[in-house]
Amino acid sequence: MRKFEKISLNEFIKDTKLTEKEYNEIILPHRSTEQSAGYDFHILENTTIKPNEIKKIPTGIKAKMNNDEVLMIYIRSSLGFKYNLRLCNQVGIIDSDYYNNIDNEGHIFIAIQNEGKETITLKTNDRFAQGLFIKYLTVDDEKEIKNARTGGIGSTRR
Repeated sequence: MRKFEKISLNEFIKDTKLTEKEYNEIILPHRSTEQSAGYDFHILENTTIKPNEIKKIPTGIKAKMNNDEVLMIYIRSSLGFKYNLRLCNQVGIIDSDYYNNIDNEGHIFIAIQNEGKETITLKTNDRFAQGLFIKYLTVDDEKEIKNARTGGIGSTRR
């Protein structure tokens, strides 16, 4: 099963400092057309990004997916072309075991950098990123992996 859900209200308030009103207004990611590959993520509040500035943007969203899938996050093409906005990690990788992790429930954050020359303001509910679910393969002779995710972002470091 694959789907998007809101994180809990408590996690939302802790992570964003926003209120229940904004929580109730979260738009779950969705495709804009029948042939769209990406699920559009909407920004929670007006966000201004100055040239060379990085903003870590909470989404209020978590993603459930099958064990052999990954959610890949990209900046919306129009923001890259028109305004030179980029994801800090170029492509966000959300593993299936990130969902409901103990650190942050699987809350998806998206870090954006303004590499342009102008200050950009994204308005509440603007579409700013898109996610694609992708099946992936593993090697046939892989040794058994016994490590399990024990936290949120960066928790699988060795």
